[in-house]
Amino acid sequence: MLVLGISAFYHDSAAALVRDGEVVAAAQEERFTRKKHDPGFPVHAIRYCLEAAQASGASVDRVAFYEKPFLKFERLIETYLAFAPRGFESFRKAMPLWIGEKLFQRDLLLRELSAISPELGEKAKLRFSEHHFSHAASAYYPSPFESSLVLTMDGVGEWTTTSAAIGDGRSLAIHKEIHFPHSLGLLYSAFTYYTGFKVNSGEYKVMGLAPYGEPKYVKDILEHLIDVKPDGSFRLNLDYFNYCTGLTMTDPRFDALFGGPPRRADEALEQRHMDLAASIQAATEEVVLRLTRALAAETGLRNLCLAGGVALNCVANGKALRDGRFDNIFVQPASGDAGGALGAALAVYHDENPDGGATRIIKRPDAMQGSYLGPAYAQSDIERRLEAAGAVFSTVDDQALIEKTAAALASGQAVGWHQGRMEFGPRALGNRSILGDPRSPIMQKALNLKVKYRESFRPFAPSVLRERVADWFELDVDSPYMLLVANVRDEHCRKMSTDEQALFGIDKLNVPRSDIPAVTHVDYSARIQTVHRETNPRYHALISRFEQLTGCPVLVNTSFNVRGEPIVATPEDAFACFMGTEIEFLAIGNCILHKEHQNPALARDYKSAFELD
Repeated sequence: MLVLGISAFYHDSAAALVRDGEVVAAAQEERFTRKKHDPGFPVHAIRYCLEAAQASGASVDRVAFYEKPFLKFERLIETYLAFAPRGFESFRKAMPLWIGEKLFQRDLLLRELSAISPELGEKAKLRFSEHHFSHAASAYYPSPFESSLVLTMDGVGEWTTTSAAIGDGRSLAIHKEIHFPHSLGLLYSAFTYYTGFKVNSGEYKVMGLAPYGEPKYVKDILEHLIDVKPDGSFRLNLDYFNYCTGLTMTDPRFDALFGGPPRRADEALEQRHMDLAASIQAATEEVVLRLTRALAAETGLRNLCLAGGVALNCVANGKALRDGRFDNIFVQPASGDAGGALGAALAVYHDENPDGGATRIIKRPDAMQGSYLGPAYAQSDIERRLEAAGAVFSTVDDQALIEKTAAALASGQAVGWHQGRMEFGPRALGNRSILGDPRSPIMQKALNLKVKYRESFRPFAPSVLRERVADWFELDVDSPYMLLVANVRDEHCRKMSTDEQALFGIDKLNVPRSDIPAVTHVDYSARIQTVHRETNPRYHALISRFEQLTGCPVLVNTSFNVRGEPIVATPEDAFACFMGTEIEFLAIGNCILHKEHQNPALARDYKSAFELD
């Protein structure tokens, strides 16, 4: 049975294809259109998935959409009625779009699908899954667990903002829910907005900024904004928010509570903003821990799956793991709306598979194939594309590729690394990555300012050999998707002087804290990716050779893009980013490129090429 899953029309549109319960392909539309968080119908992603599966529209048995538009419309109308006459302006702006397009989303989907293939757009094939059930399915079905609690948290789906489901074999059922307007995701997004970052894209910046501050406002958050019960259930005080009826996230009372209006994006970050980030991060962790503790006690389950946008908060995930209520945690690498496409496909497959006795496919470490589910390029195709782009390159064998790249990294160069299948989800996991030497005390700042063109405070993740992770970090479990945070082990840490300990805010940034300062955050933590020989042998070999040269089994790994640009997809994208930044060495397949050998006329002004995120 072949099922195509789709998410679209909000943000992070994507497509995924599942064959007989196995994930065949998945990709976000933004990677093809080069438009960050592209919400449009994922025509390119769908075409890719069909091509990867060598399938036609006629061979697709079901098409699954990741949410139910009528339920979302119902929530919109009921919310406006509940708050009327407040919010009329927001209502006036939203209604034409809903009446003209979204209310008739079934017809729109069928038209778009038919444009790809008439057989793909057959009405009888189309199914709709609820938003949070799609999230839950995306986490549970690829997990390695026979049974599990499944916790999903985000801004809002149709009505649900938080759900707990129980998975057992092929069965997955929602256990309990929290509904809009009470939302942990929207609470976090309110602080994203208030601290001057973009909602639905800047939340990870708030998480990265938090260690520079002190959680001074936690008491205010828990007393005024959110009422959290011992079991983790919660309600927001809507007097402080504007998202139900207005065009902003926060209300003037919110501004008064925290000492002023929201920061403009072009304003400098102050210590107050860092303290606010630390406070909402701490409050979020408290809610997540209360939820996981109560649900573990209630269900007796020892495995936990996580999905939804809040599951991308790797700091909270790490604390949930260390809390010990669960033996194992699996986090869907595409936890946001893009992953809803995969979840919808898996949900429909397990609900409608004609072979009702078929067992669920369980793989170790999981069934996501390392999340390497996007397009790959043959060596001959890479060479043809690079030649057409005007690139100067040499082609080497596998051994020389690893040797030369490891040597470049050991010498302190920034390396672009474009290999194999593109990752599905927001993280680059060693196939569309910019790599660096984590031992360098200047690497974090240099990559942020000279390569990524983004804020200097933003942390980088370490990629570490799975068999060596416990030697360097306070972690000894699989973390292949960069979604768990743990501290660097004490023996690799550097004690700070009294003067250094007295520093505040961004002044903390330039103080080396460990033997791997480029991936050690200011609180001695790191967002860890374990690299497995089974899922990515080439990346594993590169890190292994780097360890032989340096004694360090860790690399800096950040996504191959600049601020505001989607992660690179094609060899041409990689070459363009290489020529528009201060990356010094580029490896695409078995092709090696040195910056000094390139035609300077091909350089690009990447700083202004993309809208800032």
